Amino acid sequence: MSRRFIDTHCHFDFPPFAGEEADSIARAARVGVEKILVPAVQAAHFARVLTLAERHPPLYAALGLHPIVTEIHRDEDIDRLQQQLAHRPRRLVAIGEIGLDLFRDNPQFDRQEQLLAAQLRLAKRYDLPVILHSRRTHDRLAMHLKRHALPRTGVVHGFAGSLQQAERFVQLGYRIGVGGTISYPRAAKTRSVMARLPLSALLLETDAPDMPLNGFQGQPNRPERAADVFDALCALRPEPAAEIADALYHNATTLFNL
Repeated sequence: MSRRFIDTHCHFDFPPFAGEEADSIARAARVGVEKILVPAVQAAHFARVLTLAERHPPLYAALGLHPIVTEIHRDEDIDRLQQQLAHRPRRLVAIGEIGLDLFRDNPQFDRQEQLLAAQLRLAKRYDLPVILHSRRTHDRLAMHLKRHALPRTGVVHGFAGSLQQAERFVQLGYRIGVGGTISYPRAAKTRSVMARLPLSALLLETDAPDMPLNGFQGQPNRPERAADVFDALCALRPEPAAEIADALYHNATTLFNL
């Protein structure tokens, strides 16, 4: 079977990929990863993410302000994002990585919500999907998504919540990102969620260089390991592998208009 994959979430502008882009893209291509989405995490990275996508045809860019570094974002960064969106670079396909996070001490949650709302308004204005980060915030995030009612919706990436929470996002029109967490036998809840959601709701992702798969702990994650995430998903699902691969590819190309 010839398998075609899209890694819908890879921080390709970070080490170990920076300076080794051609080799990393070739390694991914050898296992069928044809396209890679690269989300920015702060305004200072917008230019380098866009440049990567312009230079390397398999790469596509997303621009956004990540909640995990809320303290470095400035009000003018929203203006910088809006200016980029107004130019609508050819390789820009989404707003992200954006969202909410209650994992850290002093998360500045009010500020997170302000930044999220501003970016959701931009997504609506420029008719772009969003790539969403959510950690211990699924219910609050769902409330924001319902309020803003984006026409292009998006994906809740790295999902590790309950089936009920996942189903609420799906009911709102959002996809759920399937990553390396499902390769860990102890991740019973997440494995069960990914086994039970409709195939039409799922996207394949690595979050490289973060979220290493089982067996690769302590190593940087890589986009070619999307193929291993796929194998782990196939072990959980009843559908034939070819059907799963086709659905994941179709879901990504449709959502991001690739």
